[in-house]
Amino acid sequence: MTIKAVLFDLDGTLLPMDQDAFVKLYFGSLAKKLAPRGYEAEKLISAIWGGTKAMVKNDGSRTNEQVFWDYFVSLFGEGARQDEPHFDAFYRTDFVNAKAACGYTEKAAGLVQAVKEKGLRTALATNPIFPDIATSQRIRWAGLNKADFELYTTYENSRFCKPNPAYYQAILNQMGLQGEECLMIGNDAVEDVAAMHCGMQVFLITDCLLNGDKADITAVPHGSFDDAIQFVKNL
Repeated sequence: MTIKAVLFDLDGTLLPMDQDAFVKLYFGSLAKKLAPRGYEAEKLISAIWGGTKAMVKNDGSRTNEQVFWDYFVSLFGEGARQDEPHFDAFYRTDFVNAKAACGYTEKAAGLVQAVKEKGLRTALATNPIFPDIATSQRIRWAGLNKADFELYTTYENSRFCKPNPAYYQAILNQMGLQGEECLMIGNDAVEDVAAMHCGMQVFLITDCLLNGDKADITAVPHGSFDDAIQFVKNL
């Protein structure tokens, strides 16, 4: 079946990053921002991790946003919902501190452009554990715009997370496509390769490859940005 669309991961793919350094800067800035609201740093960070795990396990009955906040409130009480605007304020201001852990390559925009020149549709399949306000910023850090993608996933508009195949199926449903009509370009040997369960082809960019389980990726096309661009041109 002919490829009609290309899905892109963001963190570590279009946006090179040191994931551990990114998390450290992100959580450090968030804890500092919310300290005046009475949140103790260690408990807050633990709650964010717990909320993230809850989103990854989402069964689709609620949005990821609802799952996160229900978990967060279960720890801090119903009044914590009133602090959501303070989280939004953090993403508008201090979240940019985490950019220091991210790289930049013009080849990211070049890859997206190569896809468009092929007349293919584009979607940003970034794990939807962040709000739109944070995802929009990371798109810009990569030298791209939201308009470069037909859709992009956030915790507001998604009900599943990677590596659940239902996450990819939801994108297919929204775009009206079959898995065999799509290519997923990512950097995670688990989360992005999971797209294959929906029939998608997968290409892994290895600049910031995540493969903690040492999965055998020899059967999965992989390589540099240049290799990815050539792969797209050969579709």
